Amino acid sequence: MASIAAAKRLLVKRSFSSSPIAPAAKSVNSGASRMMLRKNPIPIVGQRAAMRMVDLGARSASTSGGTTPLTVRDALNQAMAEEMERDETVFLMGEEVAQYNGAYKISRGLLDKFGDKRVVDTPITEAGFTGLCVGAALAGLKPICEFMTFNFAMQAIDQIINSGAKTFYMSGGTQPCNVTFRGPNGAAAGVAAQHSQDYSAWYGSIPGLKVVSPYSAEDAKGLLKASIRDPNVTIFLENEIMYGESFDVSEEVLSPDFVIPIGKAKIERAGTDVTLVSHSRNVEFCLQAAESLAKENISAEVINLRSIKPMDVPAIVKSVKKTNRLVSVDSGYPAFGFGSEICAQIMETEAFDYLDAPVERVTGAEVPTPYAAELETFAFPVPEVIIKAAKKTLYLPY
Repeated sequence: MASIAAAKRLLVKRSFSSSPIAPAAKSVNSGASRMMLRKNPIPIVGQRAAMRMVDLGARSASTSGGTTPLTVRDALNQAMAEEMERDETVFLMGEEVAQYNGAYKISRGLLDKFGDKRVVDTPITEAGFTGLCVGAALAGLKPICEFMTFNFAMQAIDQIINSGAKTFYMSGGTQPCNVTFRGPNGAAAGVAAQHSQDYSAWYGSIPGLKVVSPYSAEDAKGLLKASIRDPNVTIFLENEIMYGESFDVSEEVLSPDFVIPIGKAKIERAGTDVTLVSHSRNVEFCLQAAESLAKENISAEVINLRSIKPMDVPAIVKSVKKTNRLVSVDSGYPAFGFGSEICAQIMETEAFDYLDAPVERVTGAEVPTPYAAELETFAFPVPEVIIKAAKKTLYLPY
């Protein structure tokens, strides 16, 4: 385990420089907003979802001050700092989170600001510090437990599921357990089979857990704050490759009061011909695929689920009623996974009657993740594969 930790330190020495992925929507004055909404009475979803409009005028929290670049790494750092400032019962614990500022620099500066009683370095013993965090939560504190990778959380899965997720139910609703387990999930680059599992479906199948999987900096900040405040055990699945990616965010996102409700999806791009639903880094690939499809006059709607459990099934159903086609995209294994759940939900709702083609699943390969870069690329979704799946639902050559 020590050698693994050393290797992870080397991985994060790469540049923290960021490149914008998805420019934010330009701000619109309230008069223009009213005119747009009169012409299009609510669902031009893509235009409105970016600003999450709730009325005809400017919201009190909105701003005309433009946007600011924010990396996912800094969004997570801000979220933890603001919640620790807001609530003294919140603390952070994990390997190298304090003196080293976090294996991925997510907790940079928190030790200096809050001290070693609230930012706690641990030995390399996941079962130990996970159990300690669950016990602290049962005693009324609000721990944030960082795993250097969620693959290491398998050492502590008994504490997470049997001690954390089930206690509220088994105590007849008298004993809440507010703990947030967070860290990188899924494959990074060249970390091989034992460090590349996507745990969204694993944890999504467990009653008593909430499972969050953010894509953008806005998602990361708003959802982490919501997770820390939520009284349930929350699994917060980040993506290591996304840490250095930068997104333009509004002043509202930078506010200490910014929170995104768990269980609400976001329409990242509106479309009419096919729905692409995904989470985490694969949302980026779906957006790239949608851009390519647009050049062929195919309009793809991209749904960023943001939350695995609870899942915003109504958002998917609403989109399918409009597009009549659906492609799910994730990096998990094909069997018993995220895509399988999407298919089942569509079969069991009125969305099934609106389908003009079978649901397509784009997943990771049914193989332990290869170490070689070329093979690793073949093992996970890429825009080209998503494009083929979308065209298949449209009965077009692919």
